[in-house]
Amino acid sequence: PFMAEAALEVGLVNRVVPPMEANGVARAVARKLAVKPPSSLAETKRLMKKNTQPAVLQQMADEGASFARMLGEPAAKEAFGAFMDRRKPDFSKL
Repeated sequence: PFMAEAALEVGLVNRVVPPMEANGVARAVARKLAVKPPSSLAETKRLMKKNTQPAVLQQMADEGASFARMLGEPAAKEAFGAFMDRRKPDFSKL
């Protein structure tokens, strides 16, 4: 589990509220956003994603290459074979 305080520390969230207040705070934030110009909100969102999108796309490409490479490993053959044979895989000899 990822605790609220840890999320705040790493910058994943900008504040932590007691659980019983969460819905009220979320609704208050939503009301503030609802009166803003949609085009401004969309542009802000686009700009916020702009710097992270290339990194995310690169990460996805890296993960795909890694997954493809790992499919050729003996461990994958054992895992798939064990699944088809309805047995637990034995990686001890790899």
